Amino acid sequence: MMDELKKVFLAGVGSVAYTYEKASKLVEEMVQKGKLSMDEGKELSQELKRNMQASGEKLSEKVDTVKPLNKQEVLEIIQELNLAHQEDLNDVKEKLLKLEAKITSLEKRNE
Repeated sequence: MMDELKKVFLAGVGSVAYTYEKASKLVEEMVQKGKLSMDEGKELSQELKRNMQASGEKLSEKVDTVKPLNKQEVLEIIQELNLAHQEDLNDVKEKLLKLEAKITSLEKRNE
């Protein structure tokens, strides 16, 4: 579980870095083409950097609040989601075996 969470976190960090890099290049191009002044470009770059840092901090806070679940918590989640657990599957399997036995018995009588 923690390994998957770590991969998701790293993917998020990678996408933030990639977005920042692309946005920075776009700002540079706009300054070179004269669509933004140097001061506007610097201001926009600084704002972009602050936003990316804030996003990274929010993501980091969320990861810090994640904790491993104990068995009882997992069972409660399964129950809330109305998922079948092993006992349910065993009951269904037992009923299925009984039905198969009855069908086989009826088939032998009809032969």
